[in-house]
Amino acid sequence: MAAPMTFFRRRCFFIFSLYRQPLRQYAKETSNGGKVPKSSILHINENKRLYLEFGQMAKFADGSVVAKYGDTAVLVAVTSRTESMPNAQFLPLTVDYRQKSAAAGRIPTNHLRRELGPTDKEILTSRVIDRSLRTLFPGDYFNETQITCNLLSVDGVNDPDVVSINAASAALTFSDVPWNGPVGAVRVGHVKDTDSFVINPTRKEQQHSDLNLVIATDVDENVVMLEGDANNISYDLFKKAISFGAKSATDLARQLNRLKYTKPKKRLYSQPAGLPDGMAEEAAKHGSKMIKAVLNNSSHDKISRDKALQKARYSIIEKLSDTYTESQQVQQLHEALNGLVKQTLRDQIISDKKRCDGRQLKDLRQISAKVDLFSPLHGSALFQRGQTQVLSTVTFDSLQAAMKLDPVSVLTGAMKEKNFMLHYEFPAYATNEVKAPGIKNRRELGHGALAEKGLRAIIPDNFPFSIRLTCEVLESNGSSSMASICAGSLALMDAGVQIKEPAAGVAIGLVTSDAVDLAPNGNKYYLLADILGIEDYFGEMDMKVGGTKNGVTAIQMDLKIPGIPVSTVHEALYLAKAKISHIISIMKNSAKIDVPRESIKSNGPVLEKITVPPSKRGSFVGTGGMNLKKLRSDAGVTVTPLDESTYEIFAPNKDAMDEAKEMMDTWLEAKKEPELEFNAVYEAKITELKDFGVMVQLHPAMEPVLLHNSQLDHRQVSHPSALGFEVGQIISVKYFGRDPATGKMRLSRKVITAPSSRTFKFMKDES
Repeated sequence: MAAPMTFFRRRCFFIFSLYRQPLRQYAKETSNGGKVPKSSILHINENKRLYLEFGQMAKFADGSVVAKYGDTAVLVAVTSRTESMPNAQFLPLTVDYRQKSAAAGRIPTNHLRRELGPTDKEILTSRVIDRSLRTLFPGDYFNETQITCNLLSVDGVNDPDVVSINAASAALTFSDVPWNGPVGAVRVGHVKDTDSFVINPTRKEQQHSDLNLVIATDVDENVVMLEGDANNISYDLFKKAISFGAKSATDLARQLNRLKYTKPKKRLYSQPAGLPDGMAEEAAKHGSKMIKAVLNNSSHDKISRDKALQKARYSIIEKLSDTYTESQQVQQLHEALNGLVKQTLRDQIISDKKRCDGRQLKDLRQISAKVDLFSPLHGSALFQRGQTQVLSTVTFDSLQAAMKLDPVSVLTGAMKEKNFMLHYEFPAYATNEVKAPGIKNRRELGHGALAEKGLRAIIPDNFPFSIRLTCEVLESNGSSSMASICAGSLALMDAGVQIKEPAAGVAIGLVTSDAVDLAPNGNKYYLLADILGIEDYFGEMDMKVGGTKNGVTAIQMDLKIPGIPVSTVHEALYLAKAKISHIISIMKNSAKIDVPRESIKSNGPVLEKITVPPSKRGSFVGTGGMNLKKLRSDAGVTVTPLDESTYEIFAPNKDAMDEAKEMMDTWLEAKKEPELEFNAVYEAKITELKDFGVMVQLHPAMEPVLLHNSQLDHRQVSHPSALGFEVGQIISVKYFGRDPATGKMRLSRKVITAPSSRTFKFMKDES
């Protein structure tokens, strides 16, 4: 019996060993309650992998993921309140992207040596992540939600912004927070030399790319977010880039959706109370005619239309005051009227093919423009499109005034400094509001960055000055960022910047009969060109496109629905192309400027180069650079050394340059230095004794120079006093020319042996 028993045990052990490794793997995968994987790998292409680690850090969060791409790592933590905010009408979502200098192996350069506040890069990245995720939350989920993206490490090769979008998508997918994801995101680059697209190009590849497009899609290849800039590439090529990127992004989303793990059950949440039965019908019964009359009256402008709608609103509320008396019911009645205005506006577009200002769906508003508004400015332009008005100014400065980027942005971007800057301002009076002045909000920063992208591609290469372009919105009724591109392009031409070609921008809107399904053969949808503020507010899309007649320079798409097909994006892109070409033609005729001025204006800056001999370098620079500081403070002139003897002089205008030249001539020609003969002996006066030599002066017009201890005597000299030297004593020295590297005189006393050597006395000024 012992032998069969042994055979049976061995047989069982062999069978168990076959299943032991799969059981271990199963235990590892289900160690977190069978809900969330510990780690997964998403394949981007043959050579690139995105590694995801779930629940290893920030375990108290509702969802946390560490995403690694190369050696760039990002921690994303998601938290959401269990109760909705009282009287909330929208999702209070906050995305906070943080990049610490430690992630790049640096210490902050400010006086506190710590991060003081969000940088432009952090704010812009937060906005990109927000737009990629927001539309996929349930429409009735109003619980305050926060997504924190913490940059753990950056390798200087892979940009963390796309990694953060995918990590946030994974964290939301494998959390109990209600969300209808996942989404996938990629960056698309285009190498011009090989005419090929690259997914998630490295930092080095991005430097050789003329496209920087970030695209996010869902599992059905619907585009959720678009953001990017291009070096004026053709519209056909940009269309291909969108299609190429959408496929890769969709593949990422599907991989994340196919992970073979049990996803946690989404939490139940208290849905906001709907309108009381019959309230919407009562509001429509008493208010449809009044609201439709206002929206059909094309003579209204923004202010009068808002006032007319407000008057109609309170008239309807007064009529229903006997029916709805409680304050909560009045608030709900306001919500019902908001829905009525939205539906009336959309029905008018869909049924009548007419917009509230009387335009057809694809018509532009009236455009006017003028340049050279104020003579002291280097360049200026005023652009008006409908009731959107932007004033743009151009200012030149030296290249030393270029904007320096923070260390992490340098490692993740393709440039260290910007000599072209666009600053966008949106004061309260632009929309007839009263607000306390303060720092710019995220919206202003985002709109300014988009307008800067739209114009950066047309700035000439190697421009000799730094350019600051300001765009101040004086009136706003939609598309102020795109109007800034138009105004900025005109101001640059007025300033004499030889731009490659004029640029313009336009916003494309979208209205659908059903905001859920936009399939090509499904519900009807209508594209609107040059949308108004009210059309942006009540529509489904605001796709801003900047470009020239020949190509795209910038794009940004904001959606209020979960996504739109790639084909719809293509259609909107080509509508934008036609409208941009039309806008540029109108701009030229209205502003009466076809091409940039041949040169900058007479009050513009002046840039010259001068050569200073090494012998006069000390007189030119002054002790401790005192002369150069004086030029800066007295004349506003900046001096930049280019090599050993060449300096670049920047003056804000011709008068300042003339003043600076007078000062420089005084320093260089005040003392007539004699011509010294090589290998000749001169009498020199000792002006100072030092431990390592003596300072001697060969001529009153010359600065004292050092005669080192090693050149005083054939014997070793520890101090000049050992030879009996005193200040004011006259000694003979031999001149061996100047050092070619430093320009300093080479003198020696110990080599004087021949009594026949010629001696020249320069102790008195021969002049």
